[in-house]
Amino acid sequence: MSEETTNKQEMPEQLSDILLVLDKEKMKIQAVKSIDENGKMETVDPTKKNQNQFMRVDKSGDFFSNFFSNFFSQLKNPTNFTFFKVPASVAAEKAEELQKHVDKPTPQGEKVLKEHEVKAEPQPDKKQENQNNMATAQTTTETSEYRYKPEQIDWDTMKNLGLSKEYLEKRNLLDPLLRGYKTNELLPIGVNLGGSILRTDARLSLQQAEDGNVIVAIHGIKREPNLHFEFFGHKFTDEDKKNLLETGNMGRVVNLVNSKTGDLMPSIISIDRLTNDVVALRTEFIKIPDEIKGVKLNDEQKQTLMEGKPLYLEGMISSKGTEFSATVQFNADKRYVEFLFDRSNNNQQAQTNQQNTQQSNQQSQPQEAPRTFRGKELDDEQYNKFKAGQTIYVELKDKKDQPYKGYITFDKDTGKTNFEFPGQYKARVEPAETHKTQTAVNSEGKTNEATKNVQEPLKSGQQRPKNEKQQEQQDNKPEKSKGRKM
Repeated sequence: MSEETTNKQEMPEQLSDILLVLDKEKMKIQAVKSIDENGKMETVDPTKKNQNQFMRVDKSGDFFSNFFSNFFSQLKNPTNFTFFKVPASVAAEKAEELQKHVDKPTPQGEKVLKEHEVKAEPQPDKKQENQNNMATAQTTTETSEYRYKPEQIDWDTMKNLGLSKEYLEKRNLLDPLLRGYKTNELLPIGVNLGGSILRTDARLSLQQAEDGNVIVAIHGIKREPNLHFEFFGHKFTDEDKKNLLETGNMGRVVNLVNSKTGDLMPSIISIDRLTNDVVALRTEFIKIPDEIKGVKLNDEQKQTLMEGKPLYLEGMISSKGTEFSATVQFNADKRYVEFLFDRSNNNQQAQTNQQNTQQSNQQSQPQEAPRTFRGKELDDEQYNKFKAGQTIYVELKDKKDQPYKGYITFDKDTGKTNFEFPGQYKARVEPAETHKTQTAVNSEGKTNEATKNVQEPLKSGQQRPKNEKQQEQQDNKPEKSKGRKM
C-alpha cells in the first residue's frame, strides 16, 4: 500500500464542513454543536479550543442538502438564526472573519456573508408533520455522518474479493465502510491475478477516485511499520519510532505536508495494529470526551489528549464497578481515546519471553546458588545444604518488615530458588514420607518401630497405632514362650 493511498484514506475528513450560526438578537457568530429533541440548538464559541465539539457535516451536495433541510425543520424559532457553512480546516478563522463583517457591515462584507450563507430548500411534502420528530432528531446526526451510499459500492468488485453485501451486514462491517472508515477487523479476501489467486487477510475502506467513482481500497498486512522513510514530509525521530512501536501512538503533533496542495496539516500519527499501516489524523478532527469511565476531564487534561500525549488517570470505574487506573491516549487509527495498560502488559510479557529465550542456553547449564534470598543472607551451614539441593528452613521479612517463615530449595538446572510456606512444605513432604515408610514395610520386609507390636492388620500408610487397643498392644511386649525342658 503506497503512502498516497494512506493519504487518501485519512484525508476524507477534509470533505467535512462546519455549521456556523448567527443569532440575530445577540448578533454573535457561534459554531453549532447539536440540536435536542425539543428543537433547541446548542452552540459553542468557534475557537480552536472547542473545535472537537463542532458539529461536522458532509460537504457533498445531496448529503448536505438533506441534512440541513432536516436540521432546519426541527429547529425551534428558525427565523431567529442565519446559518453559514465553512470548511472544517479553517472554521475558527472564517468565524472570526464573519464576526467582523457582522460588527462592521460593509457592501463587501455583506457579499462575503452571502457566499457562506445556507438556506433550507422548500420541502415538497408537508403532509407528514405529525411524524415522530424526536426519532427523526435522534437519527439526523447519525445518518448525516454517512459518506457513501450502498448503491455507490461496486458490488462486482466485492464479489471478486469473495465478499457480499449480506456478509458485510451480518458482521456489522458495512456501516463503518459507508461512514468512510476502515473495517474494524481483518477480512479474508481472495484477489484473482489471472493465472493465480492471492488469498490474504486485509482491512477494507471506500475511497472516492478523481472521476467521482467509489473504489474499494485494500489495506494488507505489513510485516512491520515503515518508519525509515519520510511520511508526508515528516522524518521520524528515534523517539517517534520508539513510541510508535511500544504504544502504537507517536505522542505529539507534527505538521504533515499535503502532497497535492503543499499545505501544512497539524496531525497526530498512530500505527494500525491490525495491518501495521502508518495512519495520520488532523488535530482538528480529534474529539475528546468530557468524561472517561467516571472521571471528568479538566481543560488541561483535554489539552494533553488533544496534543496526542499520553495521560495517566486514576479513580476510573470499570463496567464491573471496580476502581482502576490506567494511561489513556488518543489513537489516530481508531479515532478515539484508548487505554494503554493492556498493551503495556503484552509488551512486558513479550520482553519476558524474549529474555527467557535468550537465557535458555545459559539455563541448561548448572547455575550457582545465591548466597542471599529475599534479603536474607544464609549462614555457612545453611548455604552448604542449600547449594547441594537440600531444602532448608528460613526466617524472612516482607516489605513492611513483618516476619514470615518458610522453606527454600535450589534447582541447579534452572538456577531458580523455590519457596514454600510451612503448610505447603508439609502437604508436599508428608505423603512422600508415608509412601517411603509403607514401601519399606511392604516391599523390603523392614519393620516400622512404631507399630511392630500391633497384632491387627495395618491399613495402607499407617505409621502409628490408630486406637487404644493397638497402643496397648504396642506398649505391652509379648512374653517369651516358656518351653518344657527335655
